[in-house]
Amino acid sequence: MIKKSILSGKILLTAVLLSLSFGSCLKIDKCPFIATNNVASATEIAAIQSYLTNNNITNAIQHSSGVFYVINNPGTGAAATSLCSNIYINYSIYKLGSATAFDSNNTTAGIGFTLGNLIEGVKKIAPLVKQGGSVTMFIPPSLGYASQELKDGNGNVILPADSYLKFEMSLVSVQ
Repeated sequence: MIKKSILSGKILLTAVLLSLSFGSCLKIDKCPFIATNNVASATEIAAIQSYLTNNNITNAIQHSSGVFYVINNPGTGAAATSLCSNIYINYSIYKLGSATAFDSNNTTAGIGFTLGNLIEGVKKIAPLVKQGGSVTMFIPPSLGYASQELKDGNGNVILPADSYLKFEMSLVSVQ
């Protein structure tokens, strides 16, 4: 009886050790990005609503975060389903009211980003379109670059702090 329980204990110990060694070899990739519940202020939302009204943009939808958007083409392929989705996009970003983009990319393959690395407004709206789709976003400062000003390589300010954005994006692919 004692031999049997010693043998059972050795088998159990061996099974535990094997499962621990194999289990420790498994790499579990967790997404380091955490979704936020950031919401634009009533003042920011009112400012975008005023811009949309003054520019006869009547088809913009307000997201619960305060970003307004127009889906130009919903697309038919894959969608970015998590903040760790790798997306390839073409885009143009404007200071709201400007006709000149301060940043853009328009290549056949698009430029790659992990969704979680983008500004909050884009994180909220990009998952609403599928591969091949396009969307125009109107992003308040708190969901854009906030109080951070953007400068070019020469140190010139290309986007003042607390700027509202118009962000045009085409989703080329999702991986």
